[in-house]
Amino acid sequence: MDKASIGGVFLAIAGIIAGLLIEGGNLAQILQPTAALIVFGGTMGAVLLQFPFTTVEAAFRRMVNVFAASRKHNDQLIRLLVAFANKVRRNGVVSLDADLQTIQDPFLKQAVMLAVDGTEPAELRKIMRVILDSTSEIEERLPAVFEAAGGFSPTIGILGAVLGLIQVMQHLDNIQEVGRGIAVAFVATIYGVGIANLFFLPFAGKMHIQLHEDHQRREMMLEGVIAILEGMNPRMLEVKLSGFLNTTEQHKTERAA
Repeated sequence: MDKASIGGVFLAIAGIIAGLLIEGGNLAQILQPTAALIVFGGTMGAVLLQFPFTTVEAAFRRMVNVFAASRKHNDQLIRLLVAFANKVRRNGVVSLDADLQTIQDPFLKQAVMLAVDGTEPAELRKIMRVILDSTSEIEERLPAVFEAAGGFSPTIGILGAVLGLIQVMQHLDNIQEVGRGIAVAFVATIYGVGIANLFFLPFAGKMHIQLHEDHQRREMMLEGVIAILEGMNPRMLEVKLSGFLNTTEQHKTERAA
């Protein structure tokens, strides 16, 4: 699990609840099923109206990755590509055919397969660039789902509050009921603003970062395979691909070397 994501959610919720309790409130005051139904139902309805169902479904499946620590290590990818380069120098590009079954990443597998089939470097770049751009375009729609939800939910929360106030106005003869009703009405606003700023928008931001890292990783794969086809020296290939690493990964690579 990703410690930052889990800790962030826990800290945000704990801070809000602690503030409520310190001020003399209690959880029952903000646990209103009706308000939750209005906000969550209205927000999801608006999102489904804006995006195709397949996109929304894919976005919520991808949401799990926000809480999962990345298992993709670029330094290991560089070592794999350098090993391929050494093998090609000794036995030719065709020798990589035996390694195709061991490659887990579909993008890298496709690139190596084209290389083994004798595709020229320039043509391979064109083909894989189309795949890369198409994949990136599709993936960029996923965080947009949560960005839209983060925009809709506060407004729908206000709508829930107004609906609650309409009901309150029907009981103006009982001042106690009015006070309690107003408090309940504003819970919808809390839900709308809360889920937007504590969940939907942070999810979108984290997803943007993860998708950018995935795109950069595919760029590294493409440049590595093309460099191997062009006969680049394995040591030079390692130096070139190290430019894709962040500072932490570069330090790990240096220690491993």
